[in-house]
Amino acid sequence: MHLHILGICGTFMAGIAAIAREAGHRVTGSDANAWPPMSTQLEALGIKLMPGYRAEHLQPAPDIVVVGNVVTRGNPAMEYVLDAGLPYVSGPQWLADNVLRGRHVIAVAGTHGKTSTTSLLAWLLEAAGLQPGFLVGGVPLNFGVSARLGRGECFVIEADEYDTAFFDKRSKFVHYRPRTAILNNLEFDHADIFPDLAAIERQFHHLVRTVPGQGRLIVNGADANLARTLAMGCWTGVTHFDSADGWQAMPLPAAQDVERFELRVAGLPQGIVSTPLSGAHNRSNTLAAFAAAHAVGVSIDACIAALPRFESVRRRLELRGDVRGVRVYDDFAHHPTAIRVTIDALRQRGDAGRVVAVLEPRSNTMRLGHHADELAHSLDAADAVFVYARSDLKWDAAQALSALRPPLAVHQDLDRLIEALVAQSRPGDRILVMSNGDFGGIHGRLLDALAR
Repeated sequence: MHLHILGICGTFMAGIAAIAREAGHRVTGSDANAWPPMSTQLEALGIKLMPGYRAEHLQPAPDIVVVGNVVTRGNPAMEYVLDAGLPYVSGPQWLADNVLRGRHVIAVAGTHGKTSTTSLLAWLLEAAGLQPGFLVGGVPLNFGVSARLGRGECFVIEADEYDTAFFDKRSKFVHYRPRTAILNNLEFDHADIFPDLAAIERQFHHLVRTVPGQGRLIVNGADANLARTLAMGCWTGVTHFDSADGWQAMPLPAAQDVERFELRVAGLPQGIVSTPLSGAHNRSNTLAAFAAAHAVGVSIDACIAALPRFESVRRRLELRGDVRGVRVYDDFAHHPTAIRVTIDALRQRGDAGRVVAVLEPRSNTMRLGHHADELAHSLDAADAVFVYARSDLKWDAAQALSALRPPLAVHQDLDRLIEALVAQSRPGDRILVMSNGDFGGIHGRLLDALAR
């Protein structure tokens, strides 16, 4: 079967492409923008990427057109699909019908930590010999690809609450019908489609409604928004983490730059855990992944043994280069909470150098200014802050961050921002670049400028 994917370079749709190719289908796709790691993954898989959205991309006609949620009415390729009467389906629905049916689906939902937790959980199952399938919104370094079919019963999926397609405004995750679901945390986000937090809570409750009574919910016991969501109705057994009655991480002093904690379940010690992941948020992610893996039969000892071999995910505190003692890190953080915990995690690594935060407010919610009032608090732990004020920013970054403690520089020109960064950098600095896009290739450009 020939699938043509509209919006193929999105993290989710690129995963669909990888799985469809592995299943033996012919896969092509169109997108307006392409950047690593998904563009390089598609190239490595031999999947043809056609730039832009043109009717000619659909001639001769594919057997099915898989439509990403980036595609809207008025898109030339989509208008051709509708006018020509070509069969089309959303990505989540295609996955549900062709891959997930009959599998033990483990869905990882939450405002933050979905990619890291999904990747870690897939690795725990892989290390235990369960050969899971998975689809992650990033590239887990242990696997080198964002998605695969897997030979085992389990399929681990990053369960996004964003809408499915222009013709299906339900959250993606309602299509997945998991038997085990992680609810990692819940905050307001995606202001372009959700009017308020209550609307997101309702979508999370729609996910809760799909989990069978004999399944399992793995829930952050410290999150009041999730507690309110479950109070709407819950028909499935619940295991809590970050809770005294569930799975807990009791931090211990680091040993040889490796973080450690004592794992407790229902108050009972289970062992000492050494982890390559930094920060309190990653302890929560680890607890969630451990509890989910245990729910499908992986022993606690096996989880503890596998964790030190987890290699994390691209664009999650990923070191992109070290030039003359200045290290440049890349991270996907684009919400105030994620920005704050990422800065904290980098600082907790124990190095003495400055943490220089470089932010591109790129997500729809960020560009619209819904988080502008929270940004100063989230960036306050940095030693210096640089903000790229894109031309489509709907708020004044300099004014919104005027109360920031560390020195602030706001630039509307990316070249000038890079010049200023290089001029102010010194050995020992850790430059933390945060964006949910390619940020104009800033990482390579910055490293080149530092080398010069």
